[in-house]
Amino acid sequence: MNALVVRLGGFGGVLLTGPAVRAVATRAGPVTVLCGPRGAPAARLLPHADDVLVAEDARQGADPPAEAAADTDRLLRHLREGSYDVALDLTPSHRSPLPAGELLGTARVPRVGVVGHIDSPARRPQGRHEAEAALQTAADLGFSLRDGDDGRLRVVPSPDTAGLTGNGPYVVVHPGAGTPNRAWDPDGCAEAVALLADAGHRVVVTGGPHETALTRYVSGGTAVDLGGRTDARTLAGVVRAADVVVTGSTAPAQLAAATGTPVVSVRSPLDPRRRPYGVPGVLLGDETGPRADTGAHPDLNEITAHDVLRGVQKLLQEGA
Repeated sequence: MNALVVRLGGFGGVLLTGPAVRAVATRAGPVTVLCGPRGAPAARLLPHADDVLVAEDARQGADPPAEAAADTDRLLRHLREGSYDVALDLTPSHRSPLPAGELLGTARVPRVGVVGHIDSPARRPQGRHEAEAALQTAADLGFSLRDGDDGRLRVVPSPDTAGLTGNGPYVVVHPGAGTPNRAWDPDGCAEAVALLADAGHRVVVTGGPHETALTRYVSGGTAVDLGGRTDARTLAGVVRAADVVVTGSTAPAQLAAATGTPVVSVRSPLDPRRRPYGVPGVLLGDETGPRADTGAHPDLNEITAHDVLRGVQKLLQEGA
């Protein structure tokens, strides 16, 4: 049975489909994950994702109309050539830049399951996590996890990264975020790194290639600066070996969850169902969501370095 799992959006959202991908793989194969460019590195980390199909026009309107139309035609050809027997569309409808359901219908996929999401942020149910909603969608089509699978996030084995981080326990601080209003103030983040170091914690600062100036500033000559020095798989190794990950970004938070590492979330979540899944965590910030007039998180810049230190110490004590 040839299966397709669709999850457009970013890195963290794609990681949340991992349990559903494993469930589908119990009775189907090969399993292809269809995602956008930002989610493709995460899709390649998912166990039992046999292939990754990238929807190039899933860039939130970045392409000119003619180019986007050409990409959609290319994607439709791939879907038809794939001859999929079943598909799961796990993209929340309010996040989808593509008419995935329409494309799957045009490609004549005979069985399609669509995750149940409510568009209005104010009306979204608070109980079921996105990973659980994806698993339920798989179950509705008859796909269940194997016996002994706890349903948590997972990634393929990661490399030993001690050559990057150095030896000994450490805390990861990831200061950047794909969405600017999810990033904590750099000065506050730098202060937290210094305070963690003063408290005896070794700190490793991570970030993408475009965040090297930020990670250098936040590291402050105290922490190990890995800005621009890790790809997705290497970053998985860095966070797997960490005691705690401190971040305001969904991507490293869910990657930490997939490697079993506790998370201090320095943000107010837009959707509580997208918190780091299945690992201990501390949330710093107002949980009521963004202000309607500005989209800014009300208490994000009121978080202090001492709040971060207390969150890290709390998780370390709980894990002792």
